[in-house]
Amino acid sequence: MALQPQENAILSEEQLVLEDEPQRSPDRRAELMLGALVCTVVALLLAMIVFVFVHAWPSFAHNGLAWFGPGGDSVDNQLQTIFNSGQSGHYVYTFNNEGRLFNSGIVATPDGALVFDALETEAVARAERQAIADVIKQPVRYLVSSPFHDPFSGGNRVYADVFRIAHENYRAGLIDQMQRGNVPADVQQARLPSATFRDRMSFHLGGKEIQLLHLGSAHTKGDTVLFVPQDRIVYMSEVFFNEEFPNMAGGYGVSWIKVLDAVMALDADIFIPGHGPVPDDPKQTRAALDRARQILVDARDGVEGEIAKGATEDQAVAAIKLQQYEKLYAFGVQREVVLRRIYKELKGTLP
Repeated sequence: MALQPQENAILSEEQLVLEDEPQRSPDRRAELMLGALVCTVVALLLAMIVFVFVHAWPSFAHNGLAWFGPGGDSVDNQLQTIFNSGQSGHYVYTFNNEGRLFNSGIVATPDGALVFDALETEAVARAERQAIADVIKQPVRYLVSSPFHDPFSGGNRVYADVFRIAHENYRAGLIDQMQRGNVPADVQQARLPSATFRDRMSFHLGGKEIQLLHLGSAHTKGDTVLFVPQDRIVYMSEVFFNEEFPNMAGGYGVSWIKVLDAVMALDADIFIPGHGPVPDDPKQTRAALDRARQILVDARDGVEGEIAKGATEDQAVAAIKLQQYEKLYAFGVQREVVLRRIYKELKGTLP
């Protein structure tokens, strides 16, 4: 009988709890809803992290901090395999600058790699070297340079530890450009080639013959074309603008056509452009190169026709529309430049 009051007390407490339950359930529902919301947000964040990791990591792994680009802007750099067999192969490293493609060629051999053009900045050049180390797994032995302009030579200093080769006119043009830009003397020295050549130069790397050819003035007075006969591939830098209207700020259109004719006469199947995409089937680059050549031929033929009529330079520029190329990148800013320089070249007044 002495336990009865305790049982009553327990029952009273249970009854009290049950009586309070309806008042506390809204708070519990709120807690459950908040918990569900937090779980949903966390799940979404995890899904986003997985998506970014899967899609962005390969590029970040190759590019390192350069993936973020200057000033925090992301850049899309890509290492594309043209073909490879064992320790040998050919690759293109592409720097995507706001939708415009800048290409650097890579020849890989068992004895090391050769890079063709260092591209625009030291960050991009370091990213390319890292991609070579990660994917190709060969040390860089040579840097061969074609146009001296900053978009293809700005990263030269990253290759200060390798043997650097370019045409003699490349060296002169680069020195002039750096001096006008007040580039520090130590940086100038690191960007200059170790050796220059005049018409052609050949050497062997990993059992492959590498031919460096200067076939005449084209985009600049010092353009180099790199030919690997064994693999029937030519790296052309800015001698070949694929799917773009050619840039001729310092170019020689009439001579450029002759250079392209000489390149197309080489025993080669693949022609790597300095700008624009490389097709999945790289042998399609021959047809692309022929299209690029036709732009210059149409411009030259148009100017020759106007000169035959006695047209002045201004009259020729006004008369030659080249509208079939108006959708190509840079057409609006380069059409007049191309026509004026070709006019002067045909007249013999182009320096």
